[in-house]
Amino acid sequence: MTQIRVRNAMLLSLFAAAFAAPPALGAEWKPTRPINLIVPWAAGGSTDQITRITATQLEPLLGQTIVIINQAGASGSLGTRSALDAARDGYTWTSGAAQDLGAYETLGLLKTRIADWNLFLNVANIQLLSVNADSPYNTAQELIDAMKLKPGQISVATAGVTSGGHNAMEAIAKATGVKYRHVTYDGGNPAVVATVAGETEVTTQLAVEQADMIRGKRLRPLATVSNKPLELAGYGTIPPLASILPGFRMPTNYFGIFIPRGVPDEVVQAVEKAWAQDIVNNDVLKKYATSRGALFAPLYGEQAQAAVFPAVQANAWLLFETNKAKVSPDTVGIPKP
Repeated sequence: MTQIRVRNAMLLSLFAAAFAAPPALGAEWKPTRPINLIVPWAAGGSTDQITRITATQLEPLLGQTIVIINQAGASGSLGTRSALDAARDGYTWTSGAAQDLGAYETLGLLKTRIADWNLFLNVANIQLLSVNADSPYNTAQELIDAMKLKPGQISVATAGVTSGGHNAMEAIAKATGVKYRHVTYDGGNPAVVATVAGETEVTTQLAVEQADMIRGKRLRPLATVSNKPLELAGYGTIPPLASILPGFRMPTNYFGIFIPRGVPDEVVQAVEKAWAQDIVNNDVLKKYATSRGALFAPLYGEQAQAAVFPAVQANAWLLFETNKAKVSPDTVGIPKP
């Protein structure tokens, strides 16, 4: 069994034990009209993929349609703002990576903190360092060496500042001292397609966004941006960047659905009940994670807040230390890790 599969099995055991009993409920919420669920990135990317699948699993549990609205822009903060500014009646949610949500205040994009949200996590994603299939680079070491020889010339496609891909490339730059040319897109899928098309040379977006292009031999994965290898179904094992950069690590990048605090308690309780009784053992979401190279990670409540905070810290401080952020994280409740 691969390391990723072992980790998935351990996570499933932990979640099953932690959430065997559903939360205590008061009056049960029965939504009377469709719920708007904002994806603050373009269609086809990692957030869009997992959010749509999760919505289909929640609809029968809540007895109501969930309408997905793609509202990309400003590194995901535009759509997130729409959910934050909406009426607190429980009918407008958002989604994405928790580490992005926790960095908006530091970036000066949106005055909100991770604690302002009820987090309902579904998967954790791993970033991959990949190149166009016609690239001359066959290993991560070859690419890093080329970046050192040609500082600021090799183009890297990501979904923008704070995205998982940008966070990964900044971590690589910090660990190696390389400089690169950052090319941003309105989502992970457009960033991956740009590298496939040859608009850019490299992408560091998530495995779930790259998986089909890797299996189709349109992208060449060089390494996971991690200290662990990834077994990708239909391809094989992708080695970790830590194999050439000893000690390299990245905090777990959790994704999920976010409901702003201040909605009626029964709304949160109803979604918690759905997570506890179905999502934590949902076969459709498990299959998605296994096939796309993600980790099935269904968490909610205080456990979710605790799980995401290391990545929020790392992301916010990396952005600040690389002069991308306008506000020091320690002034907005994010101490240095």
